Amino acid sequence: MAYKITDECTGCGLCEPECPVEAISEGDPIYVIDFNKCVECAGHFDEAQCAEVCPVGAAVSDPDHPKKQEVRRKK
Repeated sequence: MAYKITDECTGCGLCEPECPVEAISEGDPIYVIDFNKCVECAGHFDEAQCAEVCPVGAAVSDPDHPKKQEVRRKK
């Protein structure tokens, strides 16, 4: 499933440059993830980078937006 950023977001911006598909953008007042772009870092990393770098744990799986398709890892 896609990831989302909860209201716990402090607006630090650490997640935005880590997203390999540029699904994260600055919102008002917190960062947001475009669930249509989010691939959970599949094909890029083993773990979702937004969740890995978030200092407050605000990047979490979004049960309202299940994964649409598997993305094959580039060789």
